[in-house]
Amino acid sequence: MTDESARPEVTSRLVRIVGSPWPRLAFLVVLLTGAATLLATQGTPDVETLRDRVAATGAWAPLLYIAGYALGTVLLVPGVLLTAAAGALFGVVGGSVVVLVGATTGAVASFLLGRLLGRPAVERLVGGRLYRLDQFLARRGLIAVIGLRLVPLVPFALLNYGSGVTAVRLRDYALGSAIGMTPGIVAYTAVGGSLTDPTSPQFLVAVAALAALTLAGAVAARRARRRESRAVPTVEVTS
Repeated sequence: MTDESARPEVTSRLVRIVGSPWPRLAFLVVLLTGAATLLATQGTPDVETLRDRVAATGAWAPLLYIAGYALGTVLLVPGVLLTAAAGALFGVVGGSVVVLVGATTGAVASFLLGRLLGRPAVERLVGGRLYRLDQFLARRGLIAVIGLRLVPLVPFALLNYGSGVTAVRLRDYALGSAIGMTPGIVAYTAVGGSLTDPTSPQFLVAVAALAALTLAGAVAARRARRRESRAVPTVEVTS
């Protein structure tokens, strides 16, 4: 079997692996098992004690968290809980850095995997809207990626994998993703870092920031739908 004839089979297998719910389920089972084991052996520590234990591991804890977060991103695992948990484990600043590195690494890996799979395979994985994403990124490049990360108008998986088969450059995609994801990451880690004190200014400001980002996303999505509806030509039917 030649390399050319083997490529479609390999591509099909990769699409099935990434698109299947089983890898995501296995990922979550590992996380829950680890958390349950920690609670069973160590009890339920307060946040400060937990952070001291994490800090005592040196560089291992953040490196493992970055690797796990990146893998979860590639497997399309929602990162909200992991982001908030990073705030509890590493603090707002440390957690934000860890998540930003992990999320950007996972986003770049998804981009490269999408480019490896090719457009037909990515369309099977993420569904429609790929053409419009391609047009938008081709026109605005870096600014488009920052905007879509800051105010998510398209699903995370579509932007991660779909960008790999568009005209956007890897440098613009990676930089735009890092810049655009930062506000949301900081807000979620702040929520996780102050979850034990929901009346603290940090928690309230973080929740307000998340609400503002969500509202901005809803408004932007509504305006985008209106522009699309105006762009659709009307056809008059004459008898």
